Amino acid sequence: MSNKDVAERVGVNPATVLKWRKRFLESRLDGLIDEPRPGAPRTISDADVEAVVVRTLEEAPTDATHWSTRDLAAKSGISASSVGRIWKAFGLKPWLTDGFKLSSDPQFVDKVRDVVGIYMNPPEHAVVLCVDEKTSIQALDRTQPSLPMRPGQVERRTHDYKRHGVIDLFAALNVATGHVIAQTRPKHRAVEFRQFLDLIDANVPDDLAVHVVLDNASTHKTPAIHRWLLAHPRFTFHFTPTSSSWLNLVERWFAELTTKKLQRSAHRNIKDLTADLAAWVAGWNENPKPFVWHKTADQILDSLKKYLTNI
Repeated sequence: MSNKDVAERVGVNPATVLKWRKRFLESRLDGLIDEPRPGAPRTISDADVEAVVVRTLEEAPTDATHWSTRDLAAKSGISASSVGRIWKAFGLKPWLTDGFKLSSDPQFVDKVRDVVGIYMNPPEHAVVLCVDEKTSIQALDRTQPSLPMRPGQVERRTHDYKRHGVIDLFAALNVATGHVIAQTRPKHRAVEFRQFLDLIDANVPDDLAVHVVLDNASTHKTPAIHRWLLAHPRFTFHFTPTSSSWLNLVERWFAELTTKKLQRSAHRNIKDLTADLAAWVAGWNENPKPFVWHKTADQILDSLKKYLTNI
């Protein structure tokens, strides 16, 4: 084939075909090996790279908990930019930390399958509610009035505040609709939890079974609650594993409440806080949005298995 035909077939310039054909004719297969590129010779050896990685992972400076690029560069005898490139290549970020908590529940697998199963395949003629308490919500007021946002300036608030008491919020999130049944109480004992169960019972139609997802708090397992369940056979409890509140969808709703209302609001007393919470819940229920669970139990357990293998 001609150089032009080959170039059209493989999608390159005819000059490229001519160059490599000529190199092959002159040196055969050795001619197909690319020549060294121009540039400065390498100054950091593989041993230097290994030393930086090992020191980052296994040592710490005497005056800090983790290395900075400048500190490690001074210790290793290379530039700070070189340390940064090595860290980037190996995915090392000494300045970052993350939290974790592994459940010690001996029934972890069974509880995950139970809770996720009730989310992804809810029973017919039943309502699934995620129930929990957001305890000790503080009525906080800033020591000085906040300065509102204006062009060129963000909203400003004082760093300090005054406390005016706390209140507890009980919430039950309907998994299918996103509707929330909520109640505020001064405490979160078993007696308050039983009263909240009475409120749920009054708000759910009598012809529906009620499946409640909740955590392992002691107030949820007292003899009084057990007697209440015996008197209300349409209720079934599904407990999340210990230290696994991420399985309870109502926690996602509490996060919405925190970021959209509590973080930037101010209240001078418990009465104002209670009224504000009731208004926010009412506004939510005017256009409720359900939180859809996507991960299957097998996907969760496989992900946990991979994480445990890594650590």
